Amino acid sequence: MTWVAGADGCRGGWIVVLLNRRKGRPPAWQVRLCPTFEEVLILSPRPSVIAVDMPIGLSDRPEPGGRRCDREARRLLGPRASSIFSPPSRSLLFATSYAQVRWKGLSVQAFGILPKIREVDRLMTPSLQRLVYESHPELAFAALAGRPLRFNKKTPQGRRERLHVLALAQGKLFHGIGGIARQELSRFPRTQVMPDDLLDATVLTLTALRIANGTATRVPADPPLDRKGLRQEIWY
Repeated sequence: MTWVAGADGCRGGWIVVLLNRRKGRPPAWQVRLCPTFEEVLILSPRPSVIAVDMPIGLSDRPEPGGRRCDREARRLLGPRASSIFSPPSRSLLFATSYAQVRWKGLSVQAFGILPKIREVDRLMTPSLQRLVYESHPELAFAALAGRPLRFNKKTPQGRRERLHVLALAQGKLFHGIGGIARQELSRFPRTQVMPDDLLDATVLTLTALRIANGTATRVPADPPLDRKGLRQEIWY
């Protein structure tokens, strides 16, 4: 069986949803909580593609509006553009307090996940980008719905909207997602995994499946490389 995975950073580490789309049979699902990104990379069953909601490929210095892929993703998302934040430049990667980066264009939200960005950047190599692809849940949901979603993912309306969009996916990939999500969330304390973490990781499995099938899209179409040779791109 060929598996794909969607991974989203959460308080407990990384919530990962594994999906196998089996011909003529219901999809197979597994949900894992990995304390480190290194454990995401050695998952078993081993996915052929991992779509992760975390910046890959960083600029050497701060750029207005972030990387080119960030700016293009915002244009695609319109009213949900604020969900795309500008990641830190590599020169800010090892900041330990927000006071160090407050005047250098880094948002509080981006600073909050700086440890996870460092974790990914430490492990990523150009060859590993054949397995791990930067993605974004809001772009994935917009591709699935045919439009940017209306509500913030952390609100009750936003969770219902996302569950509804997932339930309507072609091929019944996410059939019964409401019950599955409740069951899986019951396994983890809210101090580790929030409902939006699981929904984000779930929709990223669709992006991973599209990448594996050769039907995914990325911005920009001709991504630049960072100093480590990593492509600066976002897939959906």
